[in-house]
Amino acid sequence: MSIPTSRRLGLELLKVARQPNPCLRHLLNFETRQSTAPCARFFSFQPTRRAASGATPKTPNRPRRIRPLHVLAAGGGLLTVLFSVLQPVTHEPLEAPRSSDPPLPNPTSDNDDNNDGLPRYRLSEIKEHGPKSENPWVIYEDKVYDITDWVPAHPGGEVIRRAAGGSIEPYWDIFSIHKSPYVREILEQYVVGKVHPDDLENGRPLQDHIEDPFTADPIRDGRLKKLTQKPCNAETPGQELAESFLTPNEVFYVRNHMWVPVVEESEAEGHSITVELPDGDSKTYTIKELKDRFKQHTVTAVLQCSGNRRSDMTRYVKKTNGLQWTVGAISCAKWEGVRLRDVLADAGLSLEDPGEDAQHIQFSGLEAYGASIPISSILDPMGDVLLAFKMNDAPLPRDHGFPVRVIVPGTVAARCVKWVNKIVVSDEESNTTWQRRDYKCFGPNEVKQDWDKYKAIQIMPITSAITRTGLKPADKTPAESIVVQIEGYAYSGGGREIQRVDVSLDGGETWDQAQLIDDTKLERGSKAWCWKRWKYETKLSEIAKASNGEAKTTLVVKATDDAYNTQPETHKSIYNLRGNLATAWHRVDFDCGAAVKGVGESGGKK
Repeated sequence: MSIPTSRRLGLELLKVARQPNPCLRHLLNFETRQSTAPCARFFSFQPTRRAASGATPKTPNRPRRIRPLHVLAAGGGLLTVLFSVLQPVTHEPLEAPRSSDPPLPNPTSDNDDNNDGLPRYRLSEIKEHGPKSENPWVIYEDKVYDITDWVPAHPGGEVIRRAAGGSIEPYWDIFSIHKSPYVREILEQYVVGKVHPDDLENGRPLQDHIEDPFTADPIRDGRLKKLTQKPCNAETPGQELAESFLTPNEVFYVRNHMWVPVVEESEAEGHSITVELPDGDSKTYTIKELKDRFKQHTVTAVLQCSGNRRSDMTRYVKKTNGLQWTVGAISCAKWEGVRLRDVLADAGLSLEDPGEDAQHIQFSGLEAYGASIPISSILDPMGDVLLAFKMNDAPLPRDHGFPVRVIVPGTVAARCVKWVNKIVVSDEESNTTWQRRDYKCFGPNEVKQDWDKYKAIQIMPITSAITRTGLKPADKTPAESIVVQIEGYAYSGGGREIQRVDVSLDGGETWDQAQLIDDTKLERGSKAWCWKRWKYETKLSEIAKASNGEAKTTLVVKATDDAYNTQPETHKSIYNLRGNLATAWHRVDFDCGAAVKGVGESGGKK
């Protein structure tokens, strides 16, 4: 009886047996143990490939896959049947070298203590296994790892490939989730050697040989208020927020999770986006095809980070985790592109009856970032979801998604994926960290976060902020007659229009209404996707009166939208450890004495 035949018979026997013999169950567990372990479920452990001729380095002990049990089956007895069942279902020799694999470099001989049995490699040799190699290698601390089999199984495999030929540590400084014993244990399965001691400095590869993944990032405008350099996260300064309805591209706030992908302008039209439907059918479009085949639309919309004004929550309550944005993680622009619903319909999705398996639209970007939105945003003909190519009448800047990004008006900017290259219609939301384990809002008491408990943030709540205060220039005007001008923005997600902005000069004791600036001639779209700029003018004497004799007073602003949603009074009531959706009344201290003193020096604005 042949081995494949006996295996089939053995499987049939096991189907018949409702309760396998305990000893057989133990053997089955032994055979499948590795395939059910979490690390093996995502990573395929392969033996180290043989080095080139003339180099026979001793490889370290590594977990071995269960080899096929070669059994003499001439008699076709029960033992043959059972052992045949226990064989792995692969017919490939486990150590057969791939014909296309380049030979490993000869490990450089050295005189250091080599009791660990690992060969030593020079950095020049490791570099040969760079991002374009079929056998990428990385360095962690002083060890060398062959991650060939890790790349296709890892969610960020293509990002990991960027580190090939050098140290992976700068990348793990960004993806700190990898800094755990569990991941280190997985990585150890792939060790092939160590870095030659002549290329080490304090036990690490010489820094000159570590590639900085951010070297190709664009140069940013000096007016941006940078919170982090690598990756770049920078907010729009208050002066620029107040200056114009459309935020200039150069000072539009920047939120990056990684480096900026490089897409050459000459190749932009050929950049492709693959659309995948629930039944597995897929269709790929280049940017040129999208522009040529679909009608282009213009939408004016605000993008806002869920952490905008996080620093206020930290200031008034307690520590929050995340970038400490002030009021500038928000900007407004005119976006041009094609409607995503038109593209999905062309790809074969029925907009009238998409089916039960079509619940979410997942987006993936070139830098491995991913997020998703409910399909309802696409099915709504007034949803205005775009694949955008232009921003304020110019091609998208690199920091903002060149050559194409998703724009989901009224939704948190985290869903507006940049550099998008794949769209999947699915029955579940994106499985990325940014969708499932971030950008959620917990209760003030929930220190331990159960990420499965709440939905991901989508539509943004109402907010407002003071972006600039100043004194209107006036010659030979008595101090009590000097006019103070207060400016800011108000915004509500979901297409809800701002109805009213209330301003207080005394910390919220008394109120008056601000003037809403009419920018409707610049608005585009099916709903109110934009912010409202506002201003409020009063005499300095009125502010001094409101301060009750104190040198300083607190200016406060709050807004109300057309559904009569309004902002909470305090951040304490909406506190969450992550510092998301910090939308309480915005407060700014105003020094009356300093204002009078500085009127001649600043010419009014400050």
